[in-house]
Amino acid sequence: MTAPPLTLLTGASRGMGLAMARQLLRSGHELLCISRKPNGELTAQAAAAGLRCEQWPADLGRPDAVAARLETWLKERGARDEPASVTLINNAGVIPEIAPLEQIAYGQVADAMRVDLEAPMLLSGAFLRATTGWRCPRRLLNISSGLGRRAMASQAVYCAAKAGMDHFSRCVALEQAQQANGARVCSLAPGVIDTDMQVQLRSADASRFPDIGAFQGMKQQGALSTPDDAAARVLAFLARPDFGKEPVADVRG
Repeated sequence: MTAPPLTLLTGASRGMGLAMARQLLRSGHELLCISRKPNGELTAQAAAAGLRCEQWPADLGRPDAVAARLETWLKERGARDEPASVTLINNAGVIPEIAPLEQIAYGQVADAMRVDLEAPMLLSGAFLRATTGWRCPRRLLNISSGLGRRAMASQAVYCAAKAGMDHFSRCVALEQAQQANGARVCSLAPGVIDTDMQVQLRSADASRFPDIGAFQGMKQQGALSTPDDAAARVLAFLARPDFGKEPVADVRG
């Protein structure tokens, strides 16, 4: 009997990540969630559905150890039984202090780049390496942002990380296209979502963030997607037969 689909998801404890985890469990996926802290609701939901949901509390600001653990875990899983499909969703992200680059502390810049770019690259490498010989469909979904495709003052770090995510996804897609059963790869911008990150942007110091009004206006005008709606769009895109045809894409409400 074929094992259920397996999805590996970072940043699953809140926001769109939590919404995706809930929806994946409802559709019969087993989960490995990598987040700052576990979410008891997911554990209970998985148990009620008879599905496996393993949760790793992890600091993606130190991603090398997490990537090594993931590679070992996947190799052990593949030796036992392959799932119907396997997907890695790099969803976790942070923004440092919202300010011009010269006003942000060295440590904040470094930590944000590790979480937003280094961690997805290391986890993607571990995922692809560990599942190279698997026969099931393999998918790699990187959650990007429109800010990776347009510049914004006081967002240099986040913009740079997401632009890097887009471009490394293009490179990996080319590499995987040369392989038998290569993974399908896409860096996807899910639109503007009402999450804690949006609260951080709306609450910034206006004297250091010239675009704050745009974010406050989107909230006032009801232009933000809910995490549940955004998660549904992202997962519908992931399930499309043409997923990965374009390595960089966007979905909007």
